[in-house]
Amino acid sequence: MSDHNNQPLGFYADNPEWTSASAINEDLVARHEAKSKYFKPIILALGVGLILGIIGLILRLVDGVSDTSKWGYTAAVLAFLLTTASAAPMVAIAPRIAKGHWRRIISRPAEMWSAAGLISLLLFIPMLWVLPSLEDGRRSLWFYHPGEVFAYSPHLWMTLSIVGLVILGFALLWISALPDFALLRDRADAGSKEKNRYTWLARNWTGATGDWIWQKHRLGIVGALYFLMLITVHFLFSVDFLMTLVPAWIDALYPATHAVHALQAGTATMLLTMFILRKFCGYKEIGHDQFWGLGKLMFALSLMWFWFWMSSFMVYWYGKRPNEIQVLELFVKGPYLPLFYANFILVFVVPLFTMIWNFLRRSVWGPALISVSVLIGIFFDRIRVYVAAYSVSDQSAEFHGIKTIPPTVYPDVADVFIVIGAITAPILVYMLISRVVPIINIWEQKELLLYKLHKKYHRATVMLLGKPE
Repeated sequence: MSDHNNQPLGFYADNPEWTSASAINEDLVARHEAKSKYFKPIILALGVGLILGIIGLILRLVDGVSDTSKWGYTAAVLAFLLTTASAAPMVAIAPRIAKGHWRRIISRPAEMWSAAGLISLLLFIPMLWVLPSLEDGRRSLWFYHPGEVFAYSPHLWMTLSIVGLVILGFALLWISALPDFALLRDRADAGSKEKNRYTWLARNWTGATGDWIWQKHRLGIVGALYFLMLITVHFLFSVDFLMTLVPAWIDALYPATHAVHALQAGTATMLLTMFILRKFCGYKEIGHDQFWGLGKLMFALSLMWFWFWMSSFMVYWYGKRPNEIQVLELFVKGPYLPLFYANFILVFVVPLFTMIWNFLRRSVWGPALISVSVLIGIFFDRIRVYVAAYSVSDQSAEFHGIKTIPPTVYPDVADVFIVIGAITAPILVYMLISRVVPIINIWEQKELLLYKLHKKYHRATVMLLGKPE
C-alpha cells in the first residue's frame, strides 16, 4: 500500500485520462500515429552522421587490417555500443521478472534499444579481419594446436554470440509488441499499407487466453536468454578482442567488470531516454517513480563499479611484478592517465556524491544529468583500454610483458567519422523503429488497470497495487 496523494502526474502511469482500456487505446494510438514536424529533420541529421560513419569505415579499410593500432577507436566505440544500447533492454527484463509495476511505462522504450544490436553486428564484421587467427602465434584463451580447425575459434564463437544477441533482441521486442500490433491491425483501414504491415507483424494473434499464456512464457524465456547472451558477448569480446592483445594482462575478474559496466551504462542510457521522451516527446506518464527506481539502481551499480575496479587494481598494485607494473603503466599511469581520471570521476565520484540525496534522485533532471556523466565516463574508459591495447605491437604469445609502452594514439579523421556514425546509427534505428512499434507498451498499461485501485484511507487517497500471481 502506498500513499500517492501528493505524487505528480505519472506516478505508476497514473494518468487521470487512463480510466478504461478504450481510453488508453485512443490516447496511445493517437500519439503513436501523430507525426512531429521535427521527425524528418532529426532523421536527416542522423542519416548524415551514418554516412560519415560509412565514409570513415571505408577510409579505415583502405588502410588495411594488419596494423591493429589504427582500429583501436573502432573497437572502443563497438564496445561502447555493446555496453550501452545492447544493455538497455535489461531495464525491462529484470523488473518484469521481479513483477515490478513501475517499469511498465518504460519497458517498451528499453526493449526498442535491442534493435541497435544490428549496428553492433555490422560494425563487428571488419573486426573479424583485424584480429589475427591463432595460427599467427597470437595469445588466446582457447586451446589450440597447429593444424587444428579451431584456429578461428575466437572469431566463430564471438560471431555466434553477437548474432544470437541480435536475434534474441528482435524476438524480445516482437513478442512484447504482438498485442499492440494486433490492436493497430484491427484499427487500420482495409487495404492500407498499415493494415498489411501490422497483419504480417501480428501474425495470428487473436487475444485468446492461449495467446496471452504463450506470450508470458516466451517473454520470460527470451528475456533470460538475452541476459545470458549479453554476458557471453561481453565475456568473449573483452577477452579475445582486448585482454589477449596485451601480454601480461591476466585478470580473471575483468570480463565480469566489463559486463557490470554494461549494466551501469544500460541504466544510464534508459535514464537519458526517459528524460528525452518526457521532456521533448510529451510522454509525461514517465514520472518520478521511474526516475527514482533507476536512480537507486545506478547508485548501487556505481558502488559495484568501484568494487570491481579496486579488486583488479589491488592485485597489480600490490604484486608489483615487472610485467604487472607495465600493465598499470599502459592503462593507468601512462599516456592515458587523463582518461582514467575522467572515467573515475564521471562514473564513480559524481554518481556517489549526488545520488545519495533523495531530492536529487527522485527528480527528473537529476538522474538524467548524472546519466550523461556516466555515459561520457564509460566512453572515455572504452577509449582508454581498447585504444591502448590495440596500440601494443608485441602481441605474440612469445612475449610475457610489454617491451615499450606505446605513446598516446590520437584519433584521425576516419576515427572521428566512425565514432560519429556508430553513435548516431543506433539512434536512427531507434527512431525508425518508433514509427512501427508504439513507444509506450499499450497492453501493459491496460493490464495495470486490473492491478491498481484508489481507495480512501483516513484523510488521504491511497493506491492499492496488486501483485500478479
